[in-house]
Amino acid sequence: MSERPVQQQSTAAFYGQAVASFGIAMGATAIGIFRLNADAWVRGFLGIAVLYLVTSAFTLAKVIRDRQEAGQIVSRVDQARLDKLLAEHDPFENRGSAKH
Repeated sequence: MSERPVQQQSTAAFYGQAVASFGIAMGATAIGIFRLNADAWVRGFLGIAVLYLVTSAFTLAKVIRDRQEAGQIVSRVDQARLDKLLAEHDPFENRGSAKH
């Protein structure tokens, strides 16, 4: 069985850009809602809606990541089984018994 470590898919720069982008987007949205010329209940509703949207997006991303990781684990188990079968298989095992 070959042991291959799970490789990280993104760089530190990409991670930093994603975190910064999220922070800027949340900050800009919060400022926009706060400065909105509307009643407090409308701003409150929009604030709660944004928070709900963000938590839903995080949950969706986690579910997608978990499904992908589960698929990788199943694939690695299947590969290990195939490697074991190939290691145990001797193609010349039955040839010695047939004599002419």
